[in-house]
Amino acid sequence: MAVDGCGLVCKYILILFNIIFAVVGLAFLGLGLWLRFGENTRGIFGIDALNSSAFVIGVTVLIILGSIMLIVVAFGDYGACNEKKCALQVFAILLFFLAVAEFVIGGLAYSNSNTVGLRLGEFYTTLYSLYVSSQDPAIGVTLAFIHNSLHCCGMTGVPLVELVKQTCPKPNGVLEHLVMPNCPTTIVTVFDSRAPLVMGIFVGTGALLIVALICSGVLSSQIRQASSSPQYIILNSSTPSPAAPQPYPQHVTASNNSFPNQDPVVFTPLSVVNIPVAQA
Repeated sequence: MAVDGCGLVCKYILILFNIIFAVVGLAFLGLGLWLRFGENTRGIFGIDALNSSAFVIGVTVLIILGSIMLIVVAFGDYGACNEKKCALQVFAILLFFLAVAEFVIGGLAYSNSNTVGLRLGEFYTTLYSLYVSSQDPAIGVTLAFIHNSLHCCGMTGVPLVELVKQTCPKPNGVLEHLVMPNCPTTIVTVFDSRAPLVMGIFVGTGALLIVALICSGVLSSQIRQASSSPQYIILNSSTPSPAAPQPYPQHVTASNNSFPNQDPVVFTPLSVVNIPVAQA
């Protein structure tokens, strides 16, 4: 069945939304699995004293969040592309719970900005220590992303003595050639000062999920209406009219059911022939 109008627009919005959602979910899941099972990081999860550390909690959240996002994408893509009402309903339920979680997490992050900033600083410190001890290029890429995003450099901020100076951003100005902001302090400061922005990101993401939820409801409603409405054939001027009934044929065709492979026998009415009779 085909949808049109608002249903068609919502269908393409859901497909685009699921593509973006799938990319982000794969990134989260891949990063979490790499940090969990990598040669240089999996040993952390075997230490009982570190099971409650920010690093372990952060990696676990990445794996769970990435998995949930991919499950949501699977239902959303299947329901939108194939116009399956049941899959769209499951997709809508999952979106609802994700949207609620986004609003709750955003509010908690805003109200506990100092604690969250310290936990993120601990997460960075663990990554830094792992890179110094292992020189894992994958961890180096992660540190380079953090350094360039926050414009900081390592634990001290002095590029000349930092072991991770190759991952540090280019200095802005003469003074930054000598010392740059160190990352743990920068993380805490940035998160504390930009807590409203962080909350806005969570709330904005939740709003996008609500938009996708509304589109899912509209598309599901149109699919239900299309499946329940009767189908009509509309005749217009270009549609040929039904053929007039033909008169009863002058011959009758009979088929012998006992011999299905034989040709039918045609009976033709006999004509009356006048035969002259000799007179006695």
